[in-house]
Amino acid sequence: MANFTAADVKKLRELTGAGMMDCKKALDEAEGNVDKAVEILRVKGQKGVAKRESRHAENGAVVSLIADDKASGVLLELKCETDFVAKGDKFVAVADAIAAHVAKTSPADLETLLASEIEAGKTVQAFVDEANATLGEKIVLDRFAQFSGAFVATYMHRTSPDLPPQVGVLVELDKEDAAVAKDVAQHIAAFGPKFLTRDDVPAETVENERRLAEATAREEGKPEGALPKIIEGRVTGFFKENVLVDQPFAKDNKKSVQKVLDEAGVSLKRFARFRVGV
Repeated sequence: MANFTAADVKKLRELTGAGMMDCKKALDEAEGNVDKAVEILRVKGQKGVAKRESRHAENGAVVSLIADDKASGVLLELKCETDFVAKGDKFVAVADAIAAHVAKTSPADLETLLASEIEAGKTVQAFVDEANATLGEKIVLDRFAQFSGAFVATYMHRTSPDLPPQVGVLVELDKEDAAVAKDVAQHIAAFGPKFLTRDDVPAETVENERRLAEATAREEGKPEGALPKIIEGRVTGFFKENVLVDQPFAKDNKKSVQKVLDEAGVSLKRFARFRVGV
């Protein structure tokens, strides 16, 4: 098996618009060389490869689907090349259909989703490829989230009134509280935290922040005795920027998000935030 990464597969898909399995086979044949894999796909006549090589799918839509009982939900991003296609009913219908399929089948990961059958004899990958041909643009599906729990909610944000939502947030609480779920989801949409709690931050990331804080403090000529306090202060600042429960709450910056959750008597179990193209 050739040595290549998931990032290589993603890059090849974005360059060519070919399906995930076709990209993996091409990379395997090309021994991990992305440029050679592009040539292999072109030689094999993959639909639209030559035309899509230099194109970028940076527009699109985020769609969501919440079950009637609010106990499960799906968030999905579908990308295309232009905002003209993104705001079209046909494109959004494709995204909605895939989201409904995810809700019904609960695929384990993206590869499983793309290989699953959305219609009789048609995989999700083939369904996306069909949209490529019908809409005349590269259409890319490369992420989704699905939560199941006591209470699941979503918040969708439009950056422009004539476009579908460009930012979507999915949250799972340990019990029903629609108001808090909406407030916290809106906060997540606005501030884009990377982690739920400090425990979710990889140890190497924390150590790197601590190392950078020390190096910066020394460069600034801070006294040796003050370094530990300065370093911890800057690491705490990193947490406030990147950890959701540590962030000042959007609607009341005198409270942390954790304080808001505690006052409401609920726990946030997990969240997902998608912004088109990011």
